[in-house]
Amino acid sequence: MIFVTLGTQDKSFDRLLKAIDKKIEEKKIKDKVIVQAGYTKYESKNMEIFDLVSMEKFNKLIKDCDVLITHGGVGSILTGLTNDKKVIAAARLSKYKEHTNDHQKQIISEFARRGYILELKDFSTIDKVITKAKKFTPKKYESNNENMVNLIENYIKEDNNTSWFNKLSSFVICGFFGVINFILSLLLWLLFIKLGINEFVSIITSSIIVMLGTYFMYKNDIDNNSRLVFFINRLLCIVIDVLMFYYFSVFGLFSSKIYSALIVVFISFIFSCFFKMSED
Repeated sequence: MIFVTLGTQDKSFDRLLKAIDKKIEEKKIKDKVIVQAGYTKYESKNMEIFDLVSMEKFNKLIKDCDVLITHGGVGSILTGLTNDKKVIAAARLSKYKEHTNDHQKQIISEFARRGYILELKDFSTIDKVITKAKKFTPKKYESNNENMVNLIENYIKEDNNTSWFNKLSSFVICGFFGVINFILSLLLWLLFIKLGINEFVSIITSSIIVMLGTYFMYKNDIDNNSRLVFFINRLLCIVIDVLMFYYFSVFGLFSSKIYSALIVVFISFIFSCFFKMSED
């Protein structure tokens, strides 16, 4: 029996289930497949799928399975290893909106490099990886979860295995995110001023419109904790914008808004970088 667990991540990972389902249809996977799908909504006549199961049933499925297929969550991988299971891990990727970043690739790669698990990179070869897993003898895992988690975290955060190019790209994207927000709010502010609306009301209204617009555009790409961070940093930017506008108002109405916008664009860049780091 093959047990597939997708954890409790609040983003769909149906790409993996589609790949398995296709191989079952092609009769290249003949094992019984049971899936704990979590938030992934998927229907199949070929697999037994549960959203969430009790801990007792989950443990029994782990114990009974011949092969465990999981996403790249450290907890899920360690559960398989502590139960002496042959583990195949597939990374959730940000480009498919399966996660906010690609750290699962690094986690899986490190476990696989050390001989604990098999990594599934090409989903079209999942039947071949399952066949390989049945003959695979994983490195014996000694139950020392804290050390393993520290090893993985150090690999990603301290050992500099994320390239500086990728790090720089992330910060540039965050900065661009903040700049675009405030260019849009500045244009809306000018529009509201032309319509005769009070300048302070215009600042607050334009900023809130842009903030809500951005939130609804990207709400599926960030988790609940990141949404809270997002709202906090945008609200702080609105407050700073109003204060800066008030301070620079001695220079005249139009120029004061330009000065305050420039300062808040910079502050927004800093906040957005913290926002990005909170996701990671």
